[in-house]
Amino acid sequence: MDLRHLRYFVAVAEEENIGRAATRLHISQPPLTRQIQQLEEELGVALFIRTPRGMELTQAGELFLEEARNIRALVEQATERTQRAGQGKLGRLDIAIFGSAILDLIPKLLLNFRNRHPDVKVVLHTMTKAEQIEAVRQRRISVGFNRMLEPLDDIVIKQVATEGLLVALHDDHPLARQSVIRFAELKDHPMILFPTGARPSFIDKVIGLCIENGFQPQISQEVGDAVTGVALVASGFGICLVPESATTLQFPGVTYRRLTDPPPNLLVDLSCIYRKGDQSPILAAFLRTVDDYQSAQPGAPKT
Repeated sequence: MDLRHLRYFVAVAEEENIGRAATRLHISQPPLTRQIQQLEEELGVALFIRTPRGMELTQAGELFLEEARNIRALVEQATERTQRAGQGKLGRLDIAIFGSAILDLIPKLLLNFRNRHPDVKVVLHTMTKAEQIEAVRQRRISVGFNRMLEPLDDIVIKQVATEGLLVALHDDHPLARQSVIRFAELKDHPMILFPTGARPSFIDKVIGLCIENGFQPQISQEVGDAVTGVALVASGFGICLVPESATTLQFPGVTYRRLTDPPPNLLVDLSCIYRKGDQSPILAAFLRTVDDYQSAQPGAPKT
């Protein structure tokens, strides 16, 4: 039995007439009659009672009609779901996150993607940079987000955005009285740096900026993430340079100030990584969302 048999049977059952069913199916009557006979022989039961008025279903035929409709509905659903999966509209996308971008930019991207593809299940994993790279290679995740990534032969690094740097200060800090701050003014103030872990990282970025401005930073603490860093600022442990996305962290007693020094030195990148040669339609759909997000940002080149 094949799906064609089911389609022919349903047409005859619904039309109750071989001629009308043949017209509906765009075939002639003799082959349709033979197909129904073959189906009855295969099942070993009569599905129709032949009458002068047409074709009437037997009790077995009525049951088979119900089952045939269910089977066809399941096949149509499977076909649709498969096509949607092939278009990147259905399935699962595993994404690794790490760092301050999860506080602002990454949620915006994920929301845009979910609004476009509500039937794709997005699963988030918190991983360090090294863990993300290994997970991409092992195909445990499709995409990772991180900063300051070194080129890799087997992984694509796609820059998503650049962010300006600000200084997180306690409200009582002397520099908090200024509306903007020169980087060199940070020289004599203890700094909280993040994230600990694999290098190079944002810590190296901050240390490099300090050296460029003629001083070695006074490091009071090295912590795992921006949340901990800003929390320590609130407790008076020191000041902390943060990407702009981290300013969504509103701790009592913490204020943020911009630096007057011009870019590009005071910019930090956010990139996504994925396996080179990955042909996943869902990944392609997500990367289109990233491209569209970039195009919608102020200052993006118009196409």
